Amino acid sequence: MATVSVRYIVDDVDAAIAFYRDHLGFTEVMHPAPAFAMLARGDLRLVLSAPGGGPGGGQAMPDGRVPEPGGWNRFALQVDDLNTVVARLRADGVPFRSDVIEGIGGRQALVDDPAGNPVELFQPTRAEARLG
Repeated sequence: MATVSVRYIVDDVDAAIAFYRDHLGFTEVMHPAPAFAMLARGDLRLVLSAPGGGPGGGQAMPDGRVPEPGGWNRFALQVDDLNTVVARLRADGVPFRSDVIEGIGGRQALVDDPAGNPVELFQPTRAEARLG
């Protein structure tokens, strides 16, 4: 059961579902409307909303601003072998924001979903940086 929920604004909910399912191992929990879907991967629930997509997370704010995809905030998915995952995703044509970056607690690479939202792929190199 999911214990953490993240909402991403995406231009095309169907394309985002395919990306997260086919490339990053998410499963579809529900897709009751064209502008909304909910996916899961382990303890993470990923909520996808189209901008201006009616009631819910994609609707316009009281001041008229409409949520939009992109930015630099992201969630991280832990992987065991970053090089292998990066090679597979590059072969599948997934766009990357970065090459592999060597950090203090691990190694990471940033991929973009179809709407331009970043996802960090993270391979810990220190025990305290490992999830679970």
